[in-house]
Amino acid sequence: MKQSNYEASLPKSSFNLKKYLGILFLFILLACGIYVYFKYYFTYSNGNRFGLLQKFSRRGNVFKTYEGEMILNLVRSNATVPLASEKFYFSVTKKAVADQLMTIQGRNITVSYKEKHGTLPWRGDTQYIVDSVQVENLTFSK
Repeated sequence: MKQSNYEASLPKSSFNLKKYLGILFLFILLACGIYVYFKYYFTYSNGNRFGLLQKFSRRGNVFKTYEGEMILNLVRSNATVPLASEKFYFSVTKKAVADQLMTIQGRNITVSYKEKHGTLPWRGDTQYIVDSVQVENLTFSK
């Protein structure tokens, strides 16, 4: 096919739309990957919490996750009765840790946790992911 005089007289543009759209797509994909990493996988903080393991269960409609609740004692009237307390809700992803927590409900424990910025349905309901637990044997004196 022969080009018309009009098409032949147009200057050839160095602007390649497909090239720039491809670069833009890769940039958006990279930005989304970085966002997902920092939102769901980056450990924002880690630490330990001490308290009474009040509740631990496996629950969920689609994704069954292990969820726990601890009472963090703040003020005590005597050795056994807390007056003011705060609750610490956490999730567990490791089966071995979950099995250990199932057997020690009602006891004082120290948990080691990692805090994430967001939650994923298959990882649990909370941002706090417990990765180890230690049972405490406390003796209170009067």
